[in-house]
Amino acid sequence: MASSQADIVSLWQETAPPSTKPLRFTGSGQADVAVIGGGYTGLSTAHALAREGVDVVVLEANRLGWGASGRNGGVVSGKFRIGFAQMARRWGLDVAKRMHEIGLKAIDNIPDLLAEFEIDAEYQPSGSLRCAHRPEALAALQEECDWLGHTLGDSSVSMLDACQMTSETGATGFFGGMLNQRGGVIHPLKFQRGLAAGLRAGGLAIYDESPVTGIEHLPRGGLNLHLPQGQIRVQQAVLATNAYSSLTAAGGTIRRRVVPFRSAIIATAPLTGTVGSTLLAEGRSYTETRRMMRWFRKSGDRLLFGGRGAFGKKNNASGFVALEKAMRRQFPQLEGLEITHRWSGLVAMTMDSLPHIGRLDDRLTYAMGYNGTGVAMASYVGRHTAAMVLNQPVDLGLINGLALRNVPFYPAREIGVRLVAGWYQTLDAFGK
Repeated sequence: MASSQADIVSLWQETAPPSTKPLRFTGSGQADVAVIGGGYTGLSTAHALAREGVDVVVLEANRLGWGASGRNGGVVSGKFRIGFAQMARRWGLDVAKRMHEIGLKAIDNIPDLLAEFEIDAEYQPSGSLRCAHRPEALAALQEECDWLGHTLGDSSVSMLDACQMTSETGATGFFGGMLNQRGGVIHPLKFQRGLAAGLRAGGLAIYDESPVTGIEHLPRGGLNLHLPQGQIRVQQAVLATNAYSSLTAAGGTIRRRVVPFRSAIIATAPLTGTVGSTLLAEGRSYTETRRMMRWFRKSGDRLLFGGRGAFGKKNNASGFVALEKAMRRQFPQLEGLEITHRWSGLVAMTMDSLPHIGRLDDRLTYAMGYNGTGVAMASYVGRHTAAMVLNQPVDLGLINGLALRNVPFYPAREIGVRLVAGWYQTLDAFGK
C-alpha cells in the first residue's frame, strides 16, 4: 500500500523535540532580500545576510524541516559525486585541490554552527567508510586512496582489508574499503530545527507554511512575492528550494535544472539485546560501491539502511520491501528484527553531478543540486550565496564556476529515472 509523504513519521520526527507552531506570513511587507526555502541552504544564506546587516526574511512552503533537511540520512561528508582525481583530469589539479578544500571547510562548518547556536544534534565526527562489493571496486578505491594521499596530501584516508571490514561492519560480503576519518553523522532534523530556533531567537524573520506562489519582476526594480495570504516586496530573492522546486510556481525558473530522485530509508527496532547489537560499532556512515548506492549507519541503538531507486512521486511499499531485503542479505543477524520506520524524500541530481550557486538575473540567485551529499555542503554554501547576492567576490571552484544546465527532455524525466535505475540495478545484480 502506497503512503503519502504527509502520513509517514520518520525516526527523526519521532526523536526530535516537538516542532513549534507554524508562523505564517500574512498581510503585506517588505525586506531587502527574501530567501525562499527554509532548509540548510536557506537558513545558512539568511544567517550570512543578516550578519551583513541585510533585512532578510525566510519563507518556507511547509513546516520547517519538512523537506530534505529533515528527511536525509544525517551523513556529514565533504565529498562530491565526482571524485577529485576525475576533477583533476577534466578541469586541472588546481580545481581539484580547491574542491577538496571546500569539502573540508564544509565539514568543519558543522561543529561551528552547532557551537554557535548551542544545538545538541548528536553529531559524531566518526568518519565514513566506503565498502567495496567487488574486487574491481576495491581496486578503484585503492587507486583513489593513493591519489588522495600522494597528490592532495590527504592523510585522513586509508584502506581496510576484508577481515578488517568484517570486524568493522559485522558483514562478510565486502572485499575491503576506504576509510575517511573526516566527517561523521548527525541527527538532521535536530540540526535543522536548532538552526532555525537559534536564528529566530536572534531576530531573524522565518515563516513556515508560507509558500511563495509567484514572483513578479517590478518594472522599476525589485520583486513582488505573492503568497496565499499576502505579498512581500523585496529587492532580491534567493531560490533555495532544491529538489522541491516544483512545489509552487515560484520554482518554475529553476525546476528544470535538477532531476528529483527519490531516496528511501528504513530503521530497525532497537538492537540492544539482539545478535545485531555489535554491528557498526565505530558509529560511522557506510556506503556501498554499487551503482544504485546503498548506505547504512546507526542512530542510537537502531540501524538505518537507505538507498536510491525509482520509487516514483510518492512513498511506495515495493521500494521499502526491496530495501529491507537488501538489508537482511547484508546483515543476516537482523533476521526477524522489526522495521519500525519507513520514509523517503527527494534528492536533487544535476547533469554534471555537482552542486551549484549562481544568478538567474540581477534580482534572483539560486543555490541547489547537492546530489545526495547536502548536509555539510548546503550549510556551508549559504555564506557564499549571500556574498553573491551582495555582489561580493565568490570562489567556490566548480560550484559557481560552471553553469547549471537544464535537464534535456525534462517532461520525460520520471521515465528516464526509472530506466536508468533499472539498468543500474541490472548491472549491480550481474556484478558489472
